[in-house]
Amino acid sequence: MKRTIYIFSSGELHRKQNTLYFENTEGRKKYIPVENTKEILIFGEVTINKKLLNFLSEQEIILHFYNHYGYYTGSFYPREHYNSGFMILKQAETYLNPEKRLYLARSLVRGAILNILKVLNYYNNRGVETNEEIERIREISSDLDGSSSTEELMAIEGNCRNYYYKAFDKIINNEDFCFSTRTRRPPQNRLNALISFGNSLMYITVLSEIYKTHLDPRIGFLHTTNFRRFSLNLDIAEIFKPIIVDRVIFTLLNKKILSASDFSQKLGGIYLKERGQRLFVEKFDERLRSTISDKGLGRNISYRLVIRRELYKLEKHLMEDKEYKPFVARW
Repeated sequence: MKRTIYIFSSGELHRKQNTLYFENTEGRKKYIPVENTKEILIFGEVTINKKLLNFLSEQEIILHFYNHYGYYTGSFYPREHYNSGFMILKQAETYLNPEKRLYLARSLVRGAILNILKVLNYYNNRGVETNEEIERIREISSDLDGSSSTEELMAIEGNCRNYYYKAFDKIINNEDFCFSTRTRRPPQNRLNALISFGNSLMYITVLSEIYKTHLDPRIGFLHTTNFRRFSLNLDIAEIFKPIIVDRVIFTLLNKKILSASDFSQKLGGIYLKERGQRLFVEKFDERLRSTISDKGLGRNISYRLVIRRELYKLEKHLMEDKEYKPFVARW
């Protein structure tokens, strides 16, 4: 199975014949077997050249770049090997048809909210009092079927997430990681920094999986397709953020793997230090590789494969073979 490579050090990434190696600023080299690599996430200051990019394109390896503060800044997305004109037309046709687009957008929001409720019920069953948040979210989400626009759907999801986030302090129960309110660029406290960092990892994970399908990442259905580079990955990520990103955050904090010392305050915001970023991606990658039972296949599959299968389901829906139903966790 191909894996994700994370580079936190500064240095140079090179091609050597039919393989790759990373040389850090101290001259130490680490070889990267291309046949086992699907994507590379770069957090350090890394030098690359055209020869390397051509090779990565041939090998269908994606590069994702993060800046010093842990913000995702962009991707090197090789030419689309699997894209088809037929699928692009189907995506555009669905996007431009209000009824078809609304069906998909509503399904995506429903999947996100149902997985939020799964997380809250999981902790409620383990002694964390989340009944109030569960009831309020159920009440708000009852308006889903009556929504008539993507703006209304996003407002419903946003209101549900506000109540969801209110339960974070109960689940974590750590005064060093109080939620307060959702803040993004820049995050104003440690918990917001973790959410932003984790969500960005989720976005690029979905983006990498889209690359292996016939779908075009530029055409989403819940998030408006405009001048932003990608939107479909934002759509699909909504379903998986609660059960992957948030569960990773709760594990890191409740098991005291991360502490307040893993954060720094810069430029009016709070950011994860390198050690914190390393620990986060380690648990995030572990979560993606963990498996769940799939009744359809009759075997266990990883969460990463679950994401890929979600995209295949979307493809089938667009080809009018089968109605799309979002993935909902069964634990």
